[in-house]
Amino acid sequence: MAWEIDTKHSQATFAVKHMMFTTVRGRFKVLSGQLNIDEQNPANSWVDAQVDVASIDTNDENRDNHLRSADFFDAAKYPTINFKSTRVEHVGAEEYKVTGNLSMHGVTREAVFTARYARLGKDPWGQQRAGLSAITKINRKDWDLNWNQALEAGGVLVGEEVTIEIELSAVCQG
Repeated sequence: MAWEIDTKHSQATFAVKHMMFTTVRGRFKVLSGQLNIDEQNPANSWVDAQVDVASIDTNDENRDNHLRSADFFDAAKYPTINFKSTRVEHVGAEEYKVTGNLSMHGVTREAVFTARYARLGKDPWGQQRAGLSAITKINRKDWDLNWNQALEAGGVLVGEEVTIEIELSAVCQG
């Protein structure tokens, strides 16, 4: 069954260590994409989603501008981050493993999300909806996001491990 991501009720967020001891969280305000959900045969399911890099928001305009720059995402050259699944496996109950190609900053690598499919339901306006959550951890350097700064006390300003969390509300397209 074909689904469209409801951009107003979905979000793509991330978390990364800052100065080795605090966590900075952010989100991309613009998220879009399509899904196919086959409950009877999950291997036939897929997702194709994008975020607009320029929509990054970490609650600090200076940091957001730095993240948009060539030091990090280079939003002018690479305006979107894309995920296109290559495999969906039912793990148990509502849990799935979604493997796919994560493309950002001109690099495409495999990423594996642990996903929860919260099933279907009708909203108050009669539209069929699906709810999904997904999480993964990546090393940002695998996507050539290498900028960093050494700290006087030791360590670095930005951690390498990034947690990505997705919350999706999708509307049935027929």
